[in-house]
Parts: sequence; C-alpha cells; structure tokens
Amino acid sequence: MQAESFPPPDRQLAKEKMRRRVLARRARLRPPDLQAAAVALRDVLLSVSEVSRAAVVAAYVGVGTEPGTGPLLDALRQRGVRVLLPVLEPDFDLDWAVYTGPDGLVRAPRGLLEPAGPRLGPTAVGTADAVLVPGLAVDRSGMRLGRGGGSYDRVLGRAAREAFRCAVLHEGELLDDDVPAQRHDQRVQAVALPSGLVRFPLARHENTLRA
Repeated sequence: MQAESFPPPDRQLAKEKMRRRVLARRARLRPPDLQAAAVALRDVLLSVSEVSRAAVVAAYVGVGTEPGTGPLLDALRQRGVRVLLPVLEPDFDLDWAVYTGPDGLVRAPRGLLEPAGPRLGPTAVGTADAVLVPGLAVDRSGMRLGRGGGSYDRVLGRAAREAFRCAVLHEGELLDDDVPAQRHDQRVQAVALPSGLVRFPLARHENTLRA
C-alpha cells in the first residue's frame, strides 16, 4: 500500500501530524452534537448483522470528544448481549471486564471510565463475536490511526479470526488519504459513522502489513 513508501521516522511524524489535525477538529464538537452522534451510532451498529447476532461484543466507553458508546452499550445489555469493556494496564495493554450498566463504571487514570467487575484477562477479547474499537481516523483500506499506545492494535491482534472488527468514528474521520502504517498496525473490516457503516472487504484477509 502507499503508506509503505514512507521511511519509518517519516511515518511516525506523519501519524502525529494526522492525530493533531483530528484532535483539533474534535475539540470543536459541542455536547449536543456528541450526544446526537452517540444515538446515531447506536442505531447504525444495531442494524449491522454481525453486531445484532453477536452473543459477545467487545467495545469501549467513549469519553471526552470520542464517539460516544453509552446508548449502544445499554441497548446491547438490554438485549442480553455479554458486553466486554477494557481496563487499561500500566503497559498500555488492555484487560477486560463485563459491563453491568453505568453504575458499574468507575473513574480511572487518563480520564477513562472502566468496569469495576472481575478482570477476565487480555485474551478475553478472543471470545467476542464483534470487536468495536475507538480510533482517530481510518483510511479506505481499513488501516486505523489510534492514539499511539498500541493498545487496540494488540486487541485486534487477539480477536478471533472470524470476529467482526469495526472502528467507531465521527463524520469526516474516514480518510481518502492513506494512514501512514507501521508493521504492528492492524486493519479493521469496517467503520461505523453516524451516517452509516462502510465496509472494507480486503481488510479481513490482509489485516496487517505484509513483510
């Protein structure tokens, strides 16, 4: 893919520039816009067959200007879906615990909200039928731009081969330009936007960069 043409240091610099641009745009979002987007994302994702049929969904709790997931998490739980939420470890790896409702979330470092229940271990994500991850942007090949800690690249690498991998984004964060990619970066199969779902058919078969 085109991102391979970037020498490694230039790739990292290009990613940082892209992150700053997305975060600056997100900083202009207002609470009513964020709330409306969260409801729209719930409706979009519940209409996706891989999510509506799932017995186990791994997701995240949107905080700040991230795409909101609260309405979706509650809707899934009301349907009897086992929802797994991440717990950030000191090394930026992610453990998992079951979502039991808003009252079961506790404040954590870095402004996060995390489930308070028993930890299931980092490999618990392998039980999920659908894995919904945050991101800052995704390109048309399904390459995802995260915040740089590698947490969700590890998550996507542990997901079951047949699991549905989807990034949740705001409008305008699905890019026509390539996301500069490094060897550890993982692709997603689809992006959920408030306006609908966009799939990347090749991402299922080419999840990581080739050697």
